[in-house]
Amino acid sequence: MSAPVRSAVTADALRAAARHWPTGVAVLSARWGGEEHAKTVSSFSTLSLDPPLIGVALSPRSPLAAAVHGSGRFAVTVLTDRQEPLARRFATPGAGRSAGAFADLPVRAEPVGGPVPTGSAAWFEAELHAELPVGDHVLLVGRVTAVGADGGRPLLHHAARYRLLGPETPPSTPTSFPTRGVGA
Repeated sequence: MSAPVRSAVTADALRAAARHWPTGVAVLSARWGGEEHAKTVSSFSTLSLDPPLIGVALSPRSPLAAAVHGSGRFAVTVLTDRQEPLARRFATPGAGRSAGAFADLPVRAEPVGGPVPTGSAAWFEAELHAELPVGDHVLLVGRVTAVGADGGRPLLHHAARYRLLGPETPPSTPTSFPTRGVGA
């Protein structure tokens, strides 16, 4: 058996290793100061069921971080495999900060934390619960105040590319392990 390959833990090495972890793709949004702010993110996670908390990390220098801090609210939209153009749009630096960033997009009327494009897999609206500095990012922790799910196949990100969910794996043989799912 060969020894594991080790490399210096540089930003490039960490980024290269992290590319092997597939993630979902979401849009973080907020309204503040008469503007709508949005950014494509893959660092979104549910953190707690009781109380209902979600987290998303982004650069503290981002205008979106300031918008969430100022408004105290935000929304996260989980994108479907049909919304890759939307993911690319808000991944472009500067594209998600303007008074009309969502003017040409159909959005849900209910969420007040930030614009939520229609046709998404799911959405979360949250009140800012905590801002935690984590290295070169800030973790925005939100207490979920409203959710919705339309379903659909999620858009994924893996190896620096957008991907689609493939077929399900065949059922496995029974085990003595719990079957409630990941994080159950």
